[in-house]
Amino acid sequence: MKHPLLPTIAVAACLMAAQLFAASPIGTRLPSEKKIISDPVTGVELAFLTSKQSGDSKIYQTHPQWTSDGEWLVFRSDRIPGEALAVNEATGDIVQVTEGGYFGMLTLARKSMKLYVMRDPELPATEQPRYGRGDADKAIVEVDLQSLFADSAAGTLKPADRYQRIVGKVPGDMGAGGDMAIDANEDVIYFRVGREEAAKHLDPSVEIAENFGPRNMGAGPTGIASMHIPTGKIEFVAAAPFQMGHIQTNPWVSGELVFCWETGGKSPQRLWTVKVGGEIEALYPEAEYEWVTHEAIISPDEVAIAIMGHNKVGTDGDWGPSGTREKPTGLGIVNLRTREMRIAGQTRSGSGLWHVHGSADGRWAVGDDFSRSLYLIDRKTDEMMLLTTGHKPSARDHVHPTFSPDGTKIQIQSAMLSEDDRSMNICIVYLPDSLLDRDYSGVLRKD
Repeated sequence: MKHPLLPTIAVAACLMAAQLFAASPIGTRLPSEKKIISDPVTGVELAFLTSKQSGDSKIYQTHPQWTSDGEWLVFRSDRIPGEALAVNEATGDIVQVTEGGYFGMLTLARKSMKLYVMRDPELPATEQPRYGRGDADKAIVEVDLQSLFADSAAGTLKPADRYQRIVGKVPGDMGAGGDMAIDANEDVIYFRVGREEAAKHLDPSVEIAENFGPRNMGAGPTGIASMHIPTGKIEFVAAAPFQMGHIQTNPWVSGELVFCWETGGKSPQRLWTVKVGGEIEALYPEAEYEWVTHEAIISPDEVAIAIMGHNKVGTDGDWGPSGTREKPTGLGIVNLRTREMRIAGQTRSGSGLWHVHGSADGRWAVGDDFSRSLYLIDRKTDEMMLLTTGHKPSARDHVHPTFSPDGTKIQIQSAMLSEDDRSMNICIVYLPDSLLDRDYSGVLRKD
């Protein structure tokens, strides 16, 4: 006979657990879930730093993933609702790195152990909107990860304000979103602003773009502003007559930014760049038949792009005559200085490469496809090889590869271990020694 109180007790226990996690303090530690396996097809070593079905996702591939000491990776998760986590690559230990929630981009510094987030200070962690309330003031918050990790390990955690500092507040009328990126000098952080603020800084003679494509996105204007990290001072940087997205900075060149015209798909002109104090410029002049997407700065002078080949030849639909293989497609590398573009590689079938990245030393490029497989390209020899597959096309998202700063490994998000075939985990793909130790003495120089 079932006890009549058991369902009530179970519900109460679940509510208590939810309340516990909702009030979880910064520095809370969770046990390691780390699993190391070999890819069943290629044999490449994979380190799953998380392995439970807890709604994990990595930082977008346009931004740093590892902390400046190279030991931790910051990621999103539902383990502690509304809060960001970090996992130690060596030990698998997981630590909560925010308290009070965040929205938008998790922005790591490359030179210091700092994390920057944007949040609505009037809302609890579990109610932070994805892009923030348009008319609400937002706070940019700095997290001191070095002190946090040390105190968390020692069991000497202090109140949240010992680790979190409000850099400054962005007035609600600026319409700020969570699309942020930190300058190479790490003294300024850039963020996107809304239409009303951008319109104040745009020449009245400039024609404002309307929505483009079936998703009814892309209309402008929008803009970029900056906040001085030591003082919180805000300055306007640039305005565009279209909807900006994927704002990223050049980690090696102060004041240089790259962003896109975001339509949710094909854009009339996807790729743009600006230097602080200058005018925005189209970086790669896009043809009507090209579907350019998912750009990422990969070295001091280079941006990787995907030129899609996913549509049937002759396609002329809502997005126009784009995304077919009638013209060159693949993983392109655009030079920021000379504006030259070179196709590094392309899959022979399927959709083509979708999210792309590369090593900072110019040796490797990497891309995923719609099957959630990962391909590596040796830029010295033009050889292309499958690194890992089996990450399940049913996964809730693509694998979004990002190279480590030293160019020896790639972080992805993967559903390979998920029982529901959708939930993703944080995974590291280690390049085999046979690749890292290659001898190029007999290879014709191609740079």
